[in-house]
Amino acid sequence: MEVSEVMTAPPVCVAPDASLVEVTRRMAECAVGSVLVVEDGTLRGIVTDRDLAVRGMGGGLDPEARVDAVMSPGVVRVEATDDVEVAYRTFRRTGVRRLPVLDAGRVVGVLTIDDLFLDVLRRLADLLGPVAWSVMQEPPGPPSQTGAPHEP
Repeated sequence: MEVSEVMTAPPVCVAPDASLVEVTRRMAECAVGSVLVVEDGTLRGIVTDRDLAVRGMGGGLDPEARVDAVMSPGVVRVEATDDVEVAYRTFRRTGVRRLPVLDAGRVVGVLTIDDLFLDVLRRLADLLGPVAWSVMQEPPGPPSQTGAPHEP
């Protein structure tokens, strides 16, 4: 399965000159914990809600300061066509929680730990669905008086 099948798209992006308050509002509006910093179609960095709190406001920056002052510029990324196993290995190796997804150098999405977790849950539900259905269709036996399994 390719990364593009489980990523969140489109990504929430801002320009490097966006203010911290602008970025905070954008995160709230889109209900996300990070935004990608993109300039002329090129990924320049990523900024998380933690970056805004710790390096931004917690670091004494003015709310009108530019987001590129707090973004992480060395962004670990994956390709949309990468197998999802590449993403799993990248998450384990780097310890990041979000990976920008590129397609031929263009930002097309974001893959988060939560996206992979939801994919695992969907796969588990697909696997267990038939088992649960067969169990639900079996008539229950009479309740046991002792708590021991019922003997036929």
